[in-house]
Amino acid sequence: MRKRSISVVLYIMSLLPFWFLYCFSDFLYYILFYIIGYRKNVVLTNLKNAFPDKTEEQRLELAKKFYRFLPDLIVETMKMATMTKKQVNERIEIVNVQEIQKHFDQGKGVIGVTAHYGNWELAIYRMSTMTDHPRLVVYKPLNNVYFNAAYNQLRGRLGATMVPMKQILRHVVRLKATPFISVFVADQTPTYQDSDYFMEFLNQETLVFTGAERIARLTKSPVVYCHVGRKKKRGYYYFKFTTLVENPDDYPEHEITHIHNRFTEQMIREQPEYWLWSHRRWKRKRRS
Repeated sequence: MRKRSISVVLYIMSLLPFWFLYCFSDFLYYILFYIIGYRKNVVLTNLKNAFPDKTEEQRLELAKKFYRFLPDLIVETMKMATMTKKQVNERIEIVNVQEIQKHFDQGKGVIGVTAHYGNWELAIYRMSTMTDHPRLVVYKPLNNVYFNAAYNQLRGRLGATMVPMKQILRHVVRLKATPFISVFVADQTPTYQDSDYFMEFLNQETLVFTGAERIARLTKSPVVYCHVGRKKKRGYYYFKFTTLVENPDDYPEHEITHIHNRFTEQMIREQPEYWLWSHRRWKRKRRS
């Protein structure tokens, strides 16, 4: 019943036109930043640690830009419940689909890596309309089972298969002889049971997932970064693919993990406001 209630609310909100949703987003910005201060301490602390060379005023301006983008991300995700394939294709332009297609043409699967950057949720839909080959989205289940079920139903509406992180190996093994794309949102915070590998990321020692590298090595698949950038026009994005690793066997252990995290870091430094700064990314510390 709760799952159905959440789905109904999302569906009703999605019926509203974009112009109305963006008016609501403008209002939500003031609520989140000025009134309730949603995770403001987390955001400002993350920005201070990531950009110690910036002044307090500069970091505050970055925080405001982030809080201005966050409500857009929320309402655009709501809209996904009723968006058509045509609307998805119009709002996210794939600038170099040939970068993925060349791997498919060679009969290879693709290990896609992305981050909580831009509208990664809407990018799932664009990936779903991009190809008829199997599309797997690897996710970390939410603690709330009702929200988890509702969001997975939403994300998979246009054909993507949602796969819990702990089950991805069995899925890709079944697809070994078939071209596929499996996308990891690789900047999530792992538990100590999921990873014990730390590296420096945005000036901080960071516990990172190594799952994308492990699956790439097991399947001998290329690693491709899926970058979702925001265009100047509100609600419009571009999807760009960059092959980071052609042959995983050519790299020493953990090097692939470093490569895709460095790519994410550079992307964030160029336009910081589109990363999810409210995420408690650095809550895990090295255990003695």
